[in-house]
Formats: sequence, structure tokens, C-alpha cells
Amino acid sequence: MGSFSIWHWLIVLVIVMLVFGTKKLRNVGQDLGGAVKGFKDGMKEAGGAEKVAEPPPTQVGGETIDVEVKEKTKS
Repeated sequence: MGSFSIWHWLIVLVIVMLVFGTKKLRNVGQDLGGAVKGFKDGMKEAGGAEKVAEPPPTQVGGETIDVEVKEKTKS
């Protein structure tokens, strides 16, 4: 009773197919595959975002822009 042989697993598989049907099992398999694919894509995007960092903007010239600040007056 310690381990199951291949015949035990085949009988279990046949019973599962009879209970759930092949269409439902196929849909479950597709849903599971889509979830795994989405998880892998999400992990790639998360890893790629850390590696591809935008370089800091470089300063082109040493120009200073002089501006004057005016307060808004209430009308």
C-alpha cells in the first residue's frame, strides 16, 4: 500500500476524465497555461525595469536663466 503503480494512476485519470469531461479539463489547462505565461511575462517586465534605468539628464551648457517672480494680485 506504500506506492501506486502506473495502473492505479491510469484508473484515477480515467475517473477524473469521466467526472469532469475532456472539455472542462482542456479549459482548466488553458487557463493554467495562460496564468503561468502571464506570470513569466510579469517577471520579465519587473526584472527589465530595474536593469534599464534612464540615464540622468546631462547639462548642455552653463547658462543661468534669470527670471523675475511676480505675485498675483487679488482683483
